[in-house]
Amino acid sequence: MSDDWTRSFYHRQATDPLARGNGQAGPSPADEPRILDTLQNGEIIDCRLIPWGSNYTFASTVKPSEGSPLVAVYKPRMGEAPLWDFAEGTLYQREYAAYLLSVAFGWHFIPPTVLRDGPHGIGTLQLYIEPGATLHDRGLRRKHTDALRQVALFDLLTNNADRKAGHCFAGRHDGRLWGIDHGLTFHIHHKLRTVIWEFSGEPVPDDLLVTLRAAQQAPDGVRATLAPHLSATEIDMLFIRIDRLLANPVFPVLNSRRNIPYGW
Repeated sequence: MSDDWTRSFYHRQATDPLARGNGQAGPSPADEPRILDTLQNGEIIDCRLIPWGSNYTFASTVKPSEGSPLVAVYKPRMGEAPLWDFAEGTLYQREYAAYLLSVAFGWHFIPPTVLRDGPHGIGTLQLYIEPGATLHDRGLRRKHTDALRQVALFDLLTNNADRKAGHCFAGRHDGRLWGIDHGLTFHIHHKLRTVIWEFSGEPVPDDLLVTLRAAQQAPDGVRATLAPHLSATEIDMLFIRIDRLLANPVFPVLNSRRNIPYGW
């Protein structure tokens, strides 16, 4: 191996976030406007296929007008594999709607996400956060019990059909609990599939119910936020799930034959 090649390799690692694996920590809520602006308006200067998953997904470098570039995950509409039970070409909209709902609730566990055109057309662009331990780690579940309970409630409300262990993790550099991959959400029929079972049968804490009551009592803002991305019936079913949960504020007992995602 030549010295020139070696120097070039280490230069690429020092200057290219994708080459070095990127050490991005998750943002605080105060950082989100700046990050969202970069994701929405920055130049996508690199786009590489991530070679796993059922849909085409790309790691992208996004360059702002000033400051350091960000690494983001780009999921174009045209890369979505057709599914029999979700309308074709809607997964990116569902992914974005889940982010918008999490922000409306003040539950900042989904990385900043935007809709925009990219090298392969319209899709979502979501800040990449380097993962640490996932839900396969029981220690993570014990350490982040309260945050995990919030994610479990969010999945129940959004009817998340694909909460795998790898879709919920502690950031390697910030230690916060993050949730990703929300394309299979908001179906009008019961689809909940999850690896988060530990709260089954437990009452939902009051601090989480406060958020749901606020949405129930003043639904117009949430409806207007989600309307460009979901059907009217899908939004109606979200509020029906909120109403049912407030009428009986207990995490449901899940069915091990029906409520575990494939390839968990």
